This record gives sequence, structure tokens and C-alpha cells, in this order.
Amino acid sequence: MKEHVTDRRGGAVWALVITSIAGFMAALDNLVVTTALPSIREDLGGALHDLEWTVSAYTLTFAVLLMFGAALGDRFGRRRLFGVGLTVFTLASAAAALAPGIDALIAARAVQGVGAAIMMPLTLTLLTAAVPPAKRGMAYGIWGAVNGLAVASGPLIGGSLTEHVSWQWIFWLNVPLGLALLPLARLRLTESYGTGARLDVAGTLLASGGLFGIVYGLIRGPIDGWTSATVLTGLIAGGALLGGFVHHGIRNKAPMLPMRLFRSRAFSGINAASLLMFLGMFGSIFLLSQYMQGVLGYSPTEAGLRMLPWTGMPMIVAPLAGYLSDRIGGRPVVAAGLALQAVGLAWFAIVVTPDVPYATQLPALIVSGVGMALYFAPAANLVMSSVRPAEQGVASGANNALREVGGALGVAVMASIFAAKGGYGSGREFVDGLQPALWVGAGMVALGAVASLFIPGRRAAREQTAAAETEQKDLVAV
Repeated sequence: MKEHVTDRRGGAVWALVITSIAGFMAALDNLVVTTALPSIREDLGGALHDLEWTVSAYTLTFAVLLMFGAALGDRFGRRRLFGVGLTVFTLASAAAALAPGIDALIAARAVQGVGAAIMMPLTLTLLTAAVPPAKRGMAYGIWGAVNGLAVASGPLIGGSLTEHVSWQWIFWLNVPLGLALLPLARLRLTESYGTGARLDVAGTLLASGGLFGIVYGLIRGPIDGWTSATVLTGLIAGGALLGGFVHHGIRNKAPMLPMRLFRSRAFSGINAASLLMFLGMFGSIFLLSQYMQGVLGYSPTEAGLRMLPWTGMPMIVAPLAGYLSDRIGGRPVVAAGLALQAVGLAWFAIVVTPDVPYATQLPALIVSGVGMALYFAPAANLVMSSVRPAEQGVASGANNALREVGGALGVAVMASIFAAKGGYGSGREFVDGLQPALWVGAGMVALGAVASLFIPGRRAAREQTAAAETEQKDLVAV
């Protein structure tokens, strides 16, 4: 069955507004909790691994169910499933705000991730269906800027609400936004469907089990020991299940993620770059937000404000990056952004001390912010243009999943390095753990910049797309 769109009273502007706000909510909850972690730890208790799960429970369920959420939308209607995901996300946000203990909070965060996994990949496919091709670069730029605003305001909103109200309000914030968007999505978004392929339950179970095993092993490694039975079981079983997922994607007739998509240099390059970017960036923000409060003595609001030169730059630069990607192609913009992000993290690793002045931190934060901003909008454009229209839901889900996998791995890997080399005992001890973790983060993002260079240039990309379309027409004719 070919992709089709049901005629409704939609519109590009409404689609942009609704999908951007929904994307804002999902992206906000990736980082809004970071500046609240010390207060959550004080209020609900918990050790480093509990704080990791407060972040990773969301990113992990988000990651492993994203492609399944995209497939559900393709089969049963993207607008309809968008509403389902938004409802689950809103209700889980209320549950997180009401959590009586750390375990209940982690569980609510996991359910939040389920809702976001259904909702988030459909934002790009719904937006793509509503916006003419000639204007998509700018639309993706605005969408990216709003997501950048979520990244920017996440630590600041989390810090301000935690300091002046309570940490529970970082989750209550989603409830009125969700309730406002639900009727708008129903009335203003155009319904569309994908290929109608059978749902890949086996692929979902393989991916979910594999990623959970690996992240569980990485988080428990510093606590139980890297040679303990539980850690080795998680890592080995997780790796085996992911291997089974790849095999399934090659051999199955209708897999959740067809491995043939990775034959495209554009698709492979941007997804490898995205995973590595989020691995380095996410793990760094997880540790730096605690460093600013626990070591430098900033309040939650002060910590959020001081991170704005990094996290706030996408608001300014992302629309320009979208425009540049339309003019010169996405590859050079993404590569430059990742290179600058890597330089910024390395810079921070060089200057970090238990009493470093903020003026010394500022250049590293600004360079990191410009790099992050240059990455966001062109990355979305590269992903959506690397596949045929009927496969854009799968492509969006895959890219978002790999980004979230990178985030979950980043928190787990960099927290493990931090725990092995340092700890919370003193400012000096914290920096001893933070510094090597930041170097690893910088190295991962630098590898992402190298991966982005394998993305074809504009002319080669157009030739690949034309060849794929011709091949598809020939198959249909036969």
C-alpha cells in the first residue's frame, strides 16, 4: 500500500506550531531534570546510579520504542497515534510529579519515555507532509530552533522551578501544554499513513532487550564490578540481542528497521554522527550540571543560567543553520557543528578545576553552543532527505532512537568513567572524575564529525535519490 494522506483542514503553520511544541516537551524532559538532580537526591534519596536511572529510564524507553512508535503511526494513522503518545506523556508527567520515592519517579520517567517515543518521531513526518518541499529546510530550522529552546531552557527551567517552587513542577509543566495540544492536534493536523506494513514485534523486543542489557551493564559496572555476573550477563546478552536485531533487519521481509537503509551513505553517516554527538553531549551535561552546583556552589537557577551560552545557542543559530543547509548542503554545516562541539568539550576539560572562574568557562560554553546549534536543523533535513517519502517515518524513528541511545550510553559511559576516577567526596575528587569523562565525550563527538564527512555532497545525494526513485518505479511496474 502506498503512502497516502487524508484531506483535512490542516495547514503548514498549524503543523509547525503543534509539532514544534510537542517536540519541545519531549526534548525538554531529556534535560529538565539535570539541574534538579541534587534536589531530587536530597528529597528522595538515592546514589549516583539512581540519578543515572532518573535520566536513563526516560532516554532508554524513548530510544527503544521510537521506531515501533513510528511504525504504529504509519499503520494506524500518524495524527491518531500522535494524540495517543501525547496523552501517555502528559499522564506520566503528572505521575512523576506525584512520585513518593525514587523508584516511583524512575518508573514514571520510563512511562514518559513510552509516550515520547510514540509522539516524537511523528512530529517530523506530520510536518513533512504539511510543508511544501521548497520550504522544508526553513521549517526544519524552526522546528530545530524550538527543540534547541528546549535544550536551552531545560537546565534553566529545571533549576528555576526547583529553587523557587519545587522539583515536582518540572513535570507539572507538561500537563497544561499537553492538555492544550490534544484538541489542536485533532482539529488542525492532517491525517497520513505510511506503508501499512505489519508491525515488527520481534524486532522491537530484540532492540529493547539488547539496549536495556547494555545500558544496565554500564550503569551497574562501577557498583557491582565489571566482572560480576550481573554486569557481564547484561553486556553479553545485550550485545547478542542487538546482533539478533541486525540479523533480523537483514533477513526479515518487513523489519522495523530495514538494514538496507544503511547502504545509503547519507543515512549511515548522519545516524552515526547523531549517536556520537548525543553520547558526548548528553553525558557531559549530566555531569557538568552537578559540577556547577556541587563543586562551584551555584544555585539551581544560577547553574541553569550559566549553561545558557551552550544550551541556548540553538535558539539563535539553528534557523540560520537550516538556511545554510538549503544553500550549501547539510554535510559541511553538520561537520562544522560537530567539530566545534568537540573543541568546546575538550576546552572545558582543559580548564576545569574545583574553583575555575566563570569567565574561564565561558569560551568553552560558547563554542559548544555554536557547534550544537549548527548540528540540529541540518541533521533533520539530511535524515528526511536520505530516504523515500514512504520511509520517512521509519527514518525519523531510527534517527531519534539512535540519538536517544547515544544519550543513554553517554550518561552510562561517562558516569562510569567519573565513578572510576573520582566521586562526590570533595571538589577535587569530583574534578578528578569529571576531567577524563569530558575528554571521552570530546573524542566521541570528534568521531561524529569524521562520520559526517561520509555523507554525500548535494549533487551525489540528488543522484542517489533519483536512482532510488527510478528503482522503486521499476519495481512497481514489474
